[in-house]
Amino acid sequence: MSSDDAPERSRRFCVLSWEQVQRLDSILRESVPIHGRGNFPTLSVQPQHIVQVVRARLEEKGLVVQDVKLNGSAASHVLHWDTGLGYKDLDLIFGLRLADDQAFRLVMDVVLDCLLDFLPAGVNKGRLTPLTLKEAYVQKLVKVCNDTDRWSLISLSNNTGKNVELKFVDSLRRQFEFSVDSFQIALDSLLLFSCCSETPMSESFHPTVLGESVYGDFLEALGHLHNRTIATRSPEEIRGGGLLKYCHLLVRGFRAASEAEMKSLQRYMCSRFFIDFPDISEQRHKLEAYLQSHFAGVEHQRYAYLGTLRRVVDESTVCLMGHERRQTLRLISALALRMLAEQHAIPACANVTCYYQPAPYVHDVNFSNYYVAVVRPLVAMGRNCSRIWLPCN
Repeated sequence: MSSDDAPERSRRFCVLSWEQVQRLDSILRESVPIHGRGNFPTLSVQPQHIVQVVRARLEEKGLVVQDVKLNGSAASHVLHWDTGLGYKDLDLIFGLRLADDQAFRLVMDVVLDCLLDFLPAGVNKGRLTPLTLKEAYVQKLVKVCNDTDRWSLISLSNNTGKNVELKFVDSLRRQFEFSVDSFQIALDSLLLFSCCSETPMSESFHPTVLGESVYGDFLEALGHLHNRTIATRSPEEIRGGGLLKYCHLLVRGFRAASEAEMKSLQRYMCSRFFIDFPDISEQRHKLEAYLQSHFAGVEHQRYAYLGTLRRVVDESTVCLMGHERRQTLRLISALALRMLAEQHAIPACANVTCYYQPAPYVHDVNFSNYYVAVVRPLVAMGRNCSRIWLPCN
């Protein structure tokens, strides 16, 4: 690293305050349920405990863990609790060398084996195979291995959306989408303190905990978090799912710094979304998965989110033929109607007019239920129900 690079690198890091260290410690000590499918019991784990167990087992098997970091919305919550975002997933990043397929396999086997430690007393652990544990407690399993990215993700299930996500990273070219989700907090010093110190933490006696913004400038990114500003670098590198995250930020009150920035960013993300998900069935699967994983426990917010997504796609998509664009808009509208049908309620927005025309490929009993419960009364009141309009953004 040249001397010219040193100041720029140092701006990426910041020492956490006492209040931030307290919030971090609280998150790591909080008991998080991992829900089993079917008759499998719920596991109760503390994030700090599962980190310690997984790390120790990996090193027993010869995989040295260089560091462990907290990432994502939980890290943002630690740095600034009043973001309006809260936090759902607990994203824990283990830095280690994944040299070959055997190393990837070993990581998964170790995590599944560790789950046995958290089973309640009285469970016959001898009858539980790794495959059984994976089917019972793993919600998502991802492996990426190419020239620029070598990492794997094991997401442990939680019915309220607060999944414990264990990410094992050798290399990852793009580690963030927007500056407000670019924070990583090193956990090693706090975990070592909790294991070795007999004296409780206090404002005058606590470990030094370092935070980093992989966006580049820590204080700039923290300012974006405080001011609810949407900013990024190299937006052309953001994958298709970035569009969904961007609309989620809009719903929660975040905004781009300027109208011109917003329009440019939205065009990039819409284009990439349709490159990564060109088929309507892929789009539907991606949207439904996002709604399921990001709105557990706050299902009532899905309608407003889909209204925002529809508006952004309508305004900023420039890469599609007209019929493809209309097909995607109909898909989003249909999903929004399904959300209303499941809630059996008209959204509490001023001057709501509901128009309805199901897309020709949609066959879902919820739509007929919606017509009876919502659309028919609107027709009786003289509302025009010939096509859909989603005003709630």
